[in-house]
Amino acid sequence: MIFNEASRHFSYPGFLDYAAQEVALNESRPERIADPKYAHYTKLNFQRMKRWDKTFVPDEQIIEQLKTAGPQEWWVITEAWCGDSAQNLPVIAALAREAGIPLHIVLRDENPGIMDQFLTNGSKSIPILVSFDQQGQQLFRWGPRPAAAQLLMEDWKANPAGRDFEAFELEMHRWYTENKGKDTQAAILDLV
Repeated sequence: MIFNEASRHFSYPGFLDYAAQEVALNESRPERIADPKYAHYTKLNFQRMKRWDKTFVPDEQIIEQLKTAGPQEWWVITEAWCGDSAQNLPVIAALAREAGIPLHIVLRDENPGIMDQFLTNGSKSIPILVSFDQQGQQLFRWGPRPAAAQLLMEDWKANPAGRDFEAFELEMHRWYTENKGKDTQAAILDLV
């Protein structure tokens, strides 16, 4: 299985610890970041994940269907600075936790060989969720965002209409807040 090649992997709580450490390092040693916006995104997205963890409640029917789907193991490719990950990873983690599915998280930039196996239209978009059965056979792949959010992204890229990335980003995160993880849950359930 390709994920066995990962330089390291995290549980979800371990990933949150890693993100918190990155925030602290970015604040104490800003020179370590080539592009300062990534330090800002890491801090902002860490707060988003913590908020999701406090407020998100997975759909019980989806949890029951995941429990009856057979043994599987989930792997997520992501980075702490990724806005889509901040909105989707807590949902994925809650589903996995409640359904008893082992969840492992690997960093995209530390594992280019893994990321290159799961490109989205040729790009290294994240997060990517990959499910495997007990024999290591891939069951499904999902990501980097729900279909409705993907349409927002594609529409903005095709017709920015004077909106800079920051304005678009606010629109995207507003969509995630209003959707409350429903589309992410439904998309994953459709694949199981």
